[in-house]
Amino acid sequence: MTRLLITGASGFAGRHLLAHLRQEAPHLELLAPSLDITDQKAIEALIATAQPDILLHLAGISSPRHAAANPERSFTVNVLGSLNLAEAVLAHAPACRFIFVSSTEVYGRAFIDGEAVTEATVPEPVGPYALSKANAEEALAALPGLKLLRLRVANHTGPGQLPDFVVPAFARQIARIEARLQPPVLKTGNLDSWRDFLDVHDICTAYNAACALPDFAPKEVLNIASGKPQRIGTLLDMLLSMARVEISVQPDAARQRQGEIRYTLIDASRAKARLNWAPRRAMRETLAATLAYWRAEAAKEAG
Repeated sequence: MTRLLITGASGFAGRHLLAHLRQEAPHLELLAPSLDITDQKAIEALIATAQPDILLHLAGISSPRHAAANPERSFTVNVLGSLNLAEAVLAHAPACRFIFVSSTEVYGRAFIDGEAVTEATVPEPVGPYALSKANAEEALAALPGLKLLRLRVANHTGPGQLPDFVVPAFARQIARIEARLQPPVLKTGNLDSWRDFLDVHDICTAYNAACALPDFAPKEVLNIASGKPQRIGTLLDMLLSMARVEISVQPDAARQRQGEIRYTLIDASRAKARLNWAPRRAMRETLAATLAYWRAEAAKEAG
């Protein structure tokens, strides 16, 4: 069997991915240890013992808000932690294929001209989170001999994602309002931003396809995205149309992201061809599933 080691398997995407792979990839031996990627000695021991054929690196600080609150920690985890893994692979399992899950946030200011970014677009990251991902990419790509694939992944959402992110933040508030756990006022950040969104299940399908690649091109990069940006306010309107009570909307300055890029357009045609992959789930289905999750959580909270 092919041994696949997944870091960050206890996180939002990681939990969905494990369930997906157990059903769709029985040929994989899944290794999903709990680990601190900043602990170099522990990482060395893990890789030496596990001898993975593939390493899918999901672990890290994934919230731009958390990264902005502690940029040093973001750098330590996202950059140095990634280097710990890669250096251990080179030392103890050099044939291992290393898949680094980055973010389309690395493109940053490159989105401003309104043209679709491709893998050839030079990243212009804005903010500590995007910078940490871009720095990690550069550091990994500079390691001689590392069999590296970088996946620049767009926003993805679904049941179980923390309310640090926009869709679950909206869904949680709606669910709590319906359960009378908070006043009927939903607070928002900037509703006029446009972002590329994917369902977490479609992301899992892309990760599975990437793991199936027998080899990678030198310094290969793939954008994982729908290619169809959606207005945040439109997503909110769809969620509000599912609400069981009347809800008013109120802007909240605390939820605004300083220096936010208004419009992001991503060309994912290379990934669609390379992985034989395309997103399948409609956004309304994703939103409904996310709202159902938060209704269940609100019911628990209400007792």
